[in-house]
Amino acid sequence: MGTVDRDKTPAERPHPYTAGATRLTPSVAAASTDPVVIGRTRNPRTRRTVDLSPGQHRALDIWQREAADRLGIARVTGQEVLATLVDQLLHDPELSAQITRTIRARR
Repeated sequence: MGTVDRDKTPAERPHPYTAGATRLTPSVAAASTDPVVIGRTRNPRTRRTVDLSPGQHRALDIWQREAADRLGIARVTGQEVLATLVDQLLHDPELSAQITRTIRARR
C-alpha cells in the first residue's frame, strides 16, 4: 500500500476485486440482492398462536380425535378447529356477545 493509499479511508482505497470496476453509489451498494417476485408477494394468511394450559391442550386433542371419529375422517387439526371458531365468532352476534361477556368476567 502506497503512502497515498494510507491516507484514504478503507472505503476510498481500491480493493483487488473492485479494481477497475465502476464504483456504486451508497444507495445502489445497499440495495437488496434478493430475487424479486412480481405479482402477489404476501401470504394471504396470517398466523396467530395461542397458549394453552396442559389440561386445555389435552382436552382439545381428545375433542379433535372424537370429532374426527364422528366425521369419519383420520384427523381434525387444531388449525381447522381454531379457524372455524374464529369464523363463527366473527359471523355469529350471539356467540360474539357470549365471548365478550366471558372475557369481561375473567378480567
